[in-house]
Amino acid sequence: MTSTASIEKSVHSSKWQGSLNLVNVSRARNLAWLHVAEARIRNMLKWWTSIAAFSLGNPVLYLFSVGIGIGALVDKNGGSAQLGGVSYLTFLAPALLASAAIQSFQEEMSFPIMEGFEWDKSFFAMNSTPIQGVDIVNGLLASSTVKTVVTVGIYESVLLGFGAINVGVALPMFLSALLSGVAFGSVMMAITSFIKQDDGFFAIVGRFIIAPMIMFSGTYYPLESMPFYLQWAGWISPLWHATDLGRVISYGSPQQSWVVISHWVYLSIWIVVGLGLGYRQVSKRLAA
Repeated sequence: MTSTASIEKSVHSSKWQGSLNLVNVSRARNLAWLHVAEARIRNMLKWWTSIAAFSLGNPVLYLFSVGIGIGALVDKNGGSAQLGGVSYLTFLAPALLASAAIQSFQEEMSFPIMEGFEWDKSFFAMNSTPIQGVDIVNGLLASSTVKTVVTVGIYESVLLGFGAINVGVALPMFLSALLSGVAFGSVMMAITSFIKQDDGFFAIVGRFIIAPMIMFSGTYYPLESMPFYLQWAGWISPLWHATDLGRVISYGSPQQSWVVISHWVYLSIWIVVGLGLGYRQVSKRLAA
């Protein structure tokens, strides 16, 4: 009895500190996006073997079948003269790197966002804490960037192994490809945040946006070789901008300075517009 009374007395005599004094709220808020990214990365790690297998298998198969197989026929028949004097494999490499980055982001900005909003409602659970819509968007972007860094890194290592690029241009090519992935992923996130039922929407994106974008963005042949009335498809595509930029970096493909600058500006505009719409729509949907 005496012991209990003394404990109560000591508790009342000490200065009480609530949670706001014990927890650095501003620090927790500033790092909220990091916790969202961590949660998503932990989820990805459940499938790390599949991610690694696809990241390694895709470039190997592409380079053997298209880069070396078809490339040998193109080079044998004097195709290098129309490709800036380089081999078909060297011409193809920047496009493959950029398309790998875009497809990696597309995977992360589709079903995982539907999952967070509709299937397991995890975004609403996050939002019941100090985590806000902006933090969720930034966290998803960060986790997708981590995955894409791994994917593009593996892809580029394979390209180096096949002699498609050299070590001196590896880093700038990596950054230009990553920028295209972030650009497309930002807009894809904004679009997905409006979707409430899949209804085959993501299959449509894959078949009628991703596939034509790869086909008509100068991936397998110079954009200039297409009919003029189809070239607009490449001009509006982030893949063409990243591919053309990668070719300038990789082997000095002749291009005007203002066009090179426009590539960086165009991809940056995609990021700004995509994130702006994403922040607004995700926050609006969480508040509904």
